[in-house]
Amino acid sequence: MIHIVKIDDKTPAGKKIIKELRKYDKVVTFEDPADTGIKPERYVTGEEFRKTVKENLRKKFAEDDHM
Repeated sequence: MIHIVKIDDKTPAGKKIIKELRKYDKVVTFEDPADTGIKPERYVTGEEFRKTVKENLRKKFAEDDHM
């Protein structure tokens, strides 16, 4: 059976768990979203981020011009 687990690697406990799991490289694999093409929830590319920021700025400046 394969289990998918999400671990917050920004916490000390998460870092410790990941470090421990890396010891078992014959049975534990880490998948990089860049390799698999499967993006994490709420993930955006740099280009998508820039596009959204530009769009939001245009809207904001358009609202300010009408005031």
